Amino acid sequence: MRIIADSSCDLYSLDYQDFKTVPLTIYTKERSFVDDENLNITEMLDYLASYKDRSYTSCPSIDAFKEAFEGADEIFVMTITSALSGSYNSALNAAQMYKDEHPLAKIAVFDSLSTGAEEILALQKLVKLIKEGKNFETIEEEIRAYLAKSRLFFSFFSIHNLAQNGRVNKTAAGVLNVLNIGVYGTATSEGKIAMTGKARGEKKCLKALFDQMKEAGYEGGKAIITHTENEEAARNLKDLVLSSYPDANIQIFPTRGLCSYYMERKGVVISCETK
Repeated sequence: MRIIADSSCDLYSLDYQDFKTVPLTIYTKERSFVDDENLNITEMLDYLASYKDRSYTSCPSIDAFKEAFEGADEIFVMTITSALSGSYNSALNAAQMYKDEHPLAKIAVFDSLSTGAEEILALQKLVKLIKEGKNFETIEEEIRAYLAKSRLFFSFFSIHNLAQNGRVNKTAAGVLNVLNIGVYGTATSEGKIAMTGKARGEKKCLKALFDQMKEAGYEGGKAIITHTENEEAARNLKDLVLSSYPDANIQIFPTRGLCSYYMERKGVVISCETK
């Protein structure tokens, strides 16, 4: 069995030998940044922070996914939400082409309807199910059910790139930067970004994330925190969760290029299991 994810998963490696990631790319009129292991994320963020024109992202090609499939018989693919990217459709098309050439191959493509931290939750669950020896069909069914019950929440202190990408109002983005106000929100069931509030100061934003987790049905299960050059905030959020759920399993990861582009510096995301 092989596990494949696009680079929105925020992982370069997984506790599983046969794991590959397929990069997305960030573009401006002047430069491009391929989200692979060679990307200097700090340099990219510095450049984009002062860039005034449009920036955008590009999903992996069908051929890129198909190349990642080669040599495998049973394949699980995890992609960023189809509401923000064409990655899921590229993976679906690649899967059909691969199965046309390899009729016995089995491929399950999962639209995470999310990104980053929530993908990590699902990928780690995948590894667990594979190591338990479950068959392909059972694993696919359980992962789809797992994704339906996991949730993602975010806190951003800059939405400059979202504005340059045309996803939020540029005036609103400028106000946040001037007043040091953070926005927080969630990934909806349709896989879209929903901003649910704003607060002055990081401490209030982190508390808002934790409150949203509890309202969504979090009861101390597993959680993944990702951050863009803000490990201190990630640790503070972890401590906040542990103060109420001391036995919770919480892991922290830095973001790769794609999520760093959307979250920007100080951005923090948490994804959790819910009942």
